[in-house]
Amino acid sequence: MIDLARENVQSYPRPPALEMVPQQISIWLGGTLVAQTTRALRVLETHHAPTYYLPPEDIAATLRPTPGNSFCEWKGVARYYDVLSGDKIAPRAAWAYDGPTAGFAKLCCYVAFYAAQMDEAWVGNARVIPQQGNFYGGWVTPNLEGQIKGAPGTQNW
Repeated sequence: MIDLARENVQSYPRPPALEMVPQQISIWLGGTLVAQTTRALRVLETHHAPTYYLPPEDIAATLRPTPGNSFCEWKGVARYYDVLSGDKIAPRAAWAYDGPTAGFAKLCCYVAFYAAQMDEAWVGNARVIPQQGNFYGGWVTPNLEGQIKGAPGTQNW
């Protein structure tokens, strides 16, 4: 398993960077493995925990589209999904960009999950801690240093 290098979120770039993830990503919901891949991408942005995006072919859960969307100045318009696994439903727990901006074209149709709404999420052998707050979808891992947005009073930095 590839260990996670120490990273300081304050040194992540703005505008954000997109990079491949060498570790295996695993997500569990309702006692079932709902996604697993070695082909994930992640977005790195100043003061944010990385956001991980998985190819749709590596997702076993049912993704049910939900109404509404959001806009990111860097990536474009995101649509949202309920995540269904067995009898468990995680409402509006995943999102994707169907037509991302040119700089993030590789994200097209890849899916990100809110770790807070999953039973477990893993980056390699590191268990993910959900990013604080209810807006950002970053995944906090033990290798991260620095001040991460999401806690009360940090949203408008």
